[in-house]
Amino acid sequence: MKHTASSTFKYASLVIASLVTLLPLVVIVLTSFKTAREYQTTGPFDLPQSLHLDNYVTAFTAGRMALGFANTMLILAVSITGTVIIGAMTAYAIDRFEFRGKKLVVGLFLLAVLVPGVTTQVATFQVINSLGLFNSRGAAILLFMGTDIVSIYIFLQFMQSIPKELDEAAKLEGASHLTIFRKIIFPLLKPAIATVVIIKGFAAYNEFFIPFLYMPSRDLPVISTALFRFTGPFGAQWEVIAAGVIIVVVPTLVIFIALQRYIYNGFTSGATK
Repeated sequence: MKHTASSTFKYASLVIASLVTLLPLVVIVLTSFKTAREYQTTGPFDLPQSLHLDNYVTAFTAGRMALGFANTMLILAVSITGTVIIGAMTAYAIDRFEFRGKKLVVGLFLLAVLVPGVTTQVATFQVINSLGLFNSRGAAILLFMGTDIVSIYIFLQFMQSIPKELDEAAKLEGASHLTIFRKIIFPLLKPAIATVVIIKGFAAYNEFFIPFLYMPSRDLPVISTALFRFTGPFGAQWEVIAAGVIIVVVPTLVIFIALQRYIYNGFTSGATK
Protein backbone atom coordinates (compact mmCIF):
# COMPACT_ATOMS: atom_id res chain seq x y z
CA MET A 1 0.00 0.00 0.00
CA LYS A 2 2.79 2.34 0.96
CA HIS A 3 4.71 1.50 -2.21
CA THR A 4 1.59 2.10 -4.35
CA ALA A 5 1.01 5.51 -2.80
CA SER A 6 4.63 6.43 -3.35
CA SER A 7 4.51 5.39 -7.02
CA THR A 8 1.24 7.26 -7.56
CA PHE A 9 2.68 10.43 -6.08
CA LYS A 10 5.85 10.08 -8.15
CA TYR A 11 4.04 9.67 -11.47
CA ALA A 12 1.46 12.34 -10.62
CA SER A 13 4.23 14.83 -9.89
CA LEU A 14 5.91 13.94 -13.20
CA VAL A 15 2.66 14.46 -15.09
CA ILE A 16 2.06 17.83 -13.40
CA ALA A 17 5.64 18.94 -14.08
CA SER A 18 5.29 17.92 -17.74
CA LEU A 19 2.06 19.87 -18.12
CA VAL A 20 3.56 22.96 -16.50
CA THR A 21 6.51 22.71 -18.90
CA LEU A 22 4.52 21.98 -22.06
CA LEU A 23 1.55 24.33 -21.64
CA PRO A 24 3.48 27.55 -22.44
CA LEU A 25 4.93 25.83 -25.53
CA VAL A 26 1.45 24.75 -26.63
CA VAL A 27 0.19 28.33 -26.29
CA ILE A 28 3.10 29.63 -28.35
CA VAL A 29 2.50 27.04 -31.09
CA LEU A 30 -1.20 27.91 -31.30
CA THR A 31 -0.46 31.64 -31.29
CA SER A 32 2.07 31.32 -34.11
CA PHE A 33 -0.66 30.09 -36.49
CA LYS A 34 -3.20 32.80 -35.63
CA THR A 35 -3.86 36.06 -37.41
CA ALA A 36 -3.62 39.33 -35.51
CA ARG A 37 -7.41 39.45 -35.21
CA GLU A 38 -7.64 35.87 -33.95
CA TYR A 39 -4.98 36.55 -31.34
CA GLN A 40 -6.94 39.54 -30.03
CA THR A 41 -10.36 37.88 -30.02
CA THR A 42 -9.65 34.28 -28.94
CA GLY A 43 -8.29 32.64 -25.83
CA PRO A 44 -4.75 31.27 -25.54
CA PHE A 45 -5.90 27.64 -25.84
CA ASP A 46 -8.36 28.21 -28.70
CA LEU A 47 -7.39 26.53 -31.95
CA PRO A 48 -6.63 28.76 -34.95
CA GLN A 49 -9.19 28.72 -37.74
CA SER A 50 -6.49 27.70 -40.22
CA LEU A 51 -2.74 27.13 -40.39
CA HIS A 52 -1.75 30.75 -40.96
CA LEU A 53 1.88 30.56 -42.15
CA ASP A 54 2.34 34.27 -42.90
CA ASN A 55 3.77 34.79 -39.41
CA TYR A 56 6.64 32.42 -40.20
CA VAL A 57 7.27 34.13 -43.54
CA THR A 58 7.40 37.51 -41.78
CA ALA A 59 9.78 36.18 -39.15
CA PHE A 60 12.13 34.76 -41.76
CA THR A 61 12.12 37.79 -44.06
CA ALA A 62 11.34 41.03 -42.22
CA GLY A 63 12.63 39.58 -38.94
CA ARG A 64 15.90 38.48 -40.61
CA MET A 65 15.77 35.06 -38.99
CA ALA A 66 17.28 33.46 -42.09
CA LEU A 67 20.39 35.67 -41.82
CA GLY A 68 20.49 34.95 -38.10
CA PHE A 69 20.53 31.20 -38.79
CA ALA A 70 23.34 31.60 -41.33
CA ASN A 71 25.49 33.63 -38.92
CA THR A 72 24.76 31.23 -36.06
CA MET A 73 25.73 28.16 -38.09
CA LEU A 74 28.99 29.79 -39.23
CA ILE A 75 29.93 30.79 -35.68
CA LEU A 76 28.98 27.35 -34.35
CA ALA A 77 31.02 25.47 -36.95
CA VAL A 78 34.22 27.45 -36.40
CA SER A 79 33.98 27.83 -32.62
CA ILE A 80 33.06 24.18 -31.94
CA THR A 81 35.90 22.95 -34.15
CA GLY A 82 38.30 25.19 -32.27
CA THR A 83 36.89 24.12 -28.90
CA VAL A 84 37.34 20.42 -29.71
CA ILE A 85 40.93 20.87 -30.88
CA ILE A 86 41.98 23.21 -28.08
CA GLY A 87 40.16 21.24 -25.38
CA ALA A 88 41.53 17.88 -26.48
CA MET A 89 45.11 19.15 -26.80
CA THR A 90 44.93 20.88 -23.41
CA ALA A 91 43.62 17.73 -21.75
CA TYR A 92 46.38 15.70 -23.45
CA ALA A 93 49.07 18.04 -22.12
CA ILE A 94 47.65 18.00 -18.58
CA ASP A 95 47.22 14.24 -18.42
CA ARG A 96 50.30 13.02 -20.28
CA PHE A 97 52.99 15.55 -19.33
CA GLU A 98 54.59 16.14 -15.96
CA PHE A 99 55.59 19.75 -15.38
CA ARG A 100 56.09 22.13 -12.50
CA GLY A 101 52.88 23.76 -11.36
CA LYS A 102 50.62 21.15 -12.95
CA LYS A 103 48.27 21.01 -9.97
CA LEU A 104 48.22 24.81 -9.86
CA VAL A 105 47.12 24.93 -13.52
CA VAL A 106 44.31 22.46 -12.87
CA GLY A 107 43.28 24.48 -9.80
CA LEU A 108 43.22 27.70 -11.82
CA PHE A 109 40.93 26.03 -14.35
CA LEU A 110 38.57 25.16 -11.50
CA LEU A 111 38.80 28.71 -10.20
CA ALA A 112 37.91 30.08 -13.64
CA VAL A 113 34.68 28.05 -13.58
CA LEU A 114 33.66 29.70 -10.30
CA VAL A 115 34.17 33.27 -11.56
CA PRO A 116 30.99 34.70 -13.16
CA GLY A 117 31.75 35.67 -16.74
CA VAL A 118 29.90 38.97 -16.45
CA THR A 119 32.42 40.21 -13.87
CA THR A 120 35.25 40.09 -16.41
CA GLN A 121 33.41 41.64 -19.33
CA VAL A 122 35.08 45.06 -19.03
CA ALA A 123 38.56 43.54 -19.48
CA THR A 124 37.28 41.10 -22.12
CA PHE A 125 35.67 43.91 -24.09
CA GLN A 126 38.92 45.87 -24.07
CA VAL A 127 40.84 42.86 -25.38
CA ILE A 128 38.32 42.19 -28.15
CA ASN A 129 38.27 45.86 -29.12
CA SER A 130 42.08 46.10 -29.19
CA LEU A 131 42.19 43.08 -31.52
CA GLY A 132 39.83 44.85 -33.91
CA LEU A 133 37.18 42.13 -33.60
CA PHE A 134 34.37 44.22 -32.12
CA ASN A 135 31.19 44.10 -34.18
CA SER A 136 32.37 41.07 -36.14
CA ARG A 137 31.74 37.34 -36.12
CA GLY A 138 35.34 36.87 -34.99
CA ALA A 139 34.50 38.26 -31.54
CA ALA A 140 31.87 35.60 -30.85
CA ILE A 141 34.02 32.85 -32.37
CA LEU A 142 37.05 33.76 -30.25
CA LEU A 143 35.03 34.02 -27.03
CA PHE A 144 33.19 30.75 -27.60
CA MET A 145 36.47 28.95 -28.25
CA GLY A 146 38.37 30.41 -25.31
CA THR A 147 35.92 30.32 -22.42
CA ASP A 148 34.80 26.69 -22.17
CA ILE A 149 36.64 25.12 -19.22
CA VAL A 150 33.97 22.42 -18.92
CA SER A 151 34.99 20.97 -22.29
CA ILE A 152 38.58 20.59 -21.08
CA TYR A 153 37.40 18.58 -18.07
CA ILE A 154 35.19 16.37 -20.24
CA PHE A 155 38.19 15.55 -22.42
CA LEU A 156 40.40 15.14 -19.37
CA GLN A 157 38.21 12.51 -17.73
CA PHE A 158 38.12 10.52 -20.98
CA MET A 159 41.87 10.97 -21.47
CA GLN A 160 42.56 9.42 -18.08
CA SER A 161 40.80 6.25 -19.20
CA ILE A 162 43.17 5.73 -22.16
CA PRO A 163 46.14 3.52 -21.15
CA LYS A 164 49.50 5.28 -21.25
CA GLU A 165 51.01 2.05 -22.58
CA LEU A 166 49.64 3.04 -25.99
CA ASP A 167 51.77 6.20 -25.90
CA GLU A 168 54.84 4.25 -24.83
CA ALA A 169 54.41 1.69 -27.59
CA ALA A 170 54.09 4.47 -30.17
CA LYS A 171 57.21 6.20 -28.83
CA LEU A 172 59.18 2.99 -29.31
CA GLU A 173 58.16 3.16 -32.97
CA GLY A 174 59.55 6.69 -33.16
CA ALA A 175 56.24 8.58 -33.05
CA SER A 176 56.26 12.16 -31.80
CA HIS A 177 53.79 13.53 -29.26
CA LEU A 178 51.85 15.25 -32.05
CA THR A 179 51.61 11.99 -34.00
CA ILE A 180 50.50 10.09 -30.90
CA PHE A 181 47.80 12.65 -30.21
CA ARG A 182 46.60 12.82 -33.82
CA LYS A 183 46.62 9.11 -34.69
CA ILE A 184 46.02 7.37 -31.36
CA ILE A 185 44.50 9.63 -28.70
CA PHE A 186 42.18 11.82 -30.74
CA PRO A 187 40.33 8.94 -32.49
CA LEU A 188 39.70 7.33 -29.08
CA LEU A 189 38.04 10.52 -27.84
CA LYS A 190 35.00 10.19 -30.11
CA PRO A 191 32.47 9.85 -27.23
CA ALA A 192 33.95 12.93 -25.55
CA ILE A 193 33.97 14.84 -28.84
CA ALA A 194 30.30 14.01 -29.42
CA THR A 195 29.43 15.16 -25.89
CA VAL A 196 31.36 18.43 -26.23
CA VAL A 197 29.93 19.17 -29.68
CA ILE A 198 26.36 18.71 -28.49
CA ILE A 199 26.71 20.59 -25.20
CA LYS A 200 28.82 23.39 -26.68
CA GLY A 201 26.53 23.63 -29.69
CA PHE A 202 23.42 24.09 -27.56
CA ALA A 203 25.18 26.63 -25.33
CA ALA A 204 26.46 28.70 -28.24
CA TYR A 205 23.14 28.44 -30.12
CA ASN A 206 21.21 29.77 -27.13
CA GLU A 207 23.82 32.36 -26.11
CA PHE A 208 22.45 35.90 -26.11
CA PHE A 209 24.80 38.05 -24.05
CA ILE A 210 27.99 37.66 -26.14
CA PRO A 211 26.38 38.33 -29.57
CA PHE A 212 24.31 41.18 -28.15
CA LEU A 213 27.33 42.90 -26.59
CA TYR A 214 30.02 42.19 -29.18
CA MET A 215 27.92 42.11 -32.38
CA PRO A 216 25.45 45.00 -31.95
CA SER A 217 25.06 45.74 -35.66
CA ARG A 218 21.65 44.92 -37.11
CA ASP A 219 23.49 43.50 -40.12
CA LEU A 220 25.11 40.81 -37.93
CA PRO A 221 22.20 39.07 -36.21
CA VAL A 222 22.41 35.60 -34.74
CA ILE A 223 19.34 33.58 -33.93
CA SER A 224 19.02 34.91 -30.36
CA THR A 225 19.53 38.61 -31.17
CA ALA A 226 17.26 38.37 -34.22
CA LEU A 227 14.50 37.10 -31.93
CA PHE A 228 15.24 39.82 -29.37
CA ARG A 229 14.89 42.55 -31.99
CA PHE A 230 11.30 41.45 -32.60
CA THR A 231 10.49 43.56 -29.55
CA GLY A 232 11.07 46.64 -31.69
CA PRO A 233 9.35 46.41 -35.09
CA PHE A 234 7.05 43.58 -33.98
CA GLY A 235 6.49 44.71 -30.40
CA ALA A 236 2.71 44.45 -30.65
CA GLN A 237 2.56 41.51 -33.07
CA TRP A 238 2.75 38.64 -30.62
CA GLU A 239 1.71 36.11 -33.21
CA VAL A 240 4.85 36.95 -35.25
CA ILE A 241 7.00 36.80 -32.11
CA ALA A 242 5.49 33.38 -31.32
CA ALA A 243 6.43 32.17 -34.80
CA GLY A 244 9.98 33.41 -34.23
CA VAL A 245 10.15 31.53 -30.92
CA ILE A 246 9.06 28.29 -32.62
CA ILE A 247 11.67 28.80 -35.34
CA VAL A 248 14.34 29.07 -32.64
CA VAL A 249 13.11 26.18 -30.48
CA VAL A 250 12.35 23.50 -33.09
CA PRO A 251 15.94 22.85 -34.31
CA THR A 252 17.34 22.39 -30.80
CA LEU A 253 14.37 20.23 -29.79
CA VAL A 254 14.76 17.93 -32.80
CA ILE A 255 18.54 17.67 -32.39
CA PHE A 256 18.28 16.97 -28.66
CA ILE A 257 15.69 14.21 -29.14
CA ALA A 258 17.81 12.63 -31.88
CA LEU A 259 21.12 12.84 -29.99
CA GLN A 260 20.12 12.61 -26.34
CA ARG A 261 21.60 9.13 -25.97
CA TYR A 262 25.00 10.49 -26.98
CA ILE A 263 24.76 13.17 -24.30
CA TYR A 264 23.87 10.70 -21.55
CA ASN A 265 26.35 8.06 -22.76
CA GLY A 266 29.09 10.66 -22.99
CA PHE A 267 28.64 11.77 -19.40
CA THR A 268 28.22 8.31 -17.91
CA SER A 269 31.09 6.76 -19.89
CA GLY A 270 33.48 9.45 -18.81
CA ALA A 271 32.35 9.15 -15.20
CA THR A 272 32.70 5.38 -14.94
CA LYS A 273 35.86 4.63 -16.92
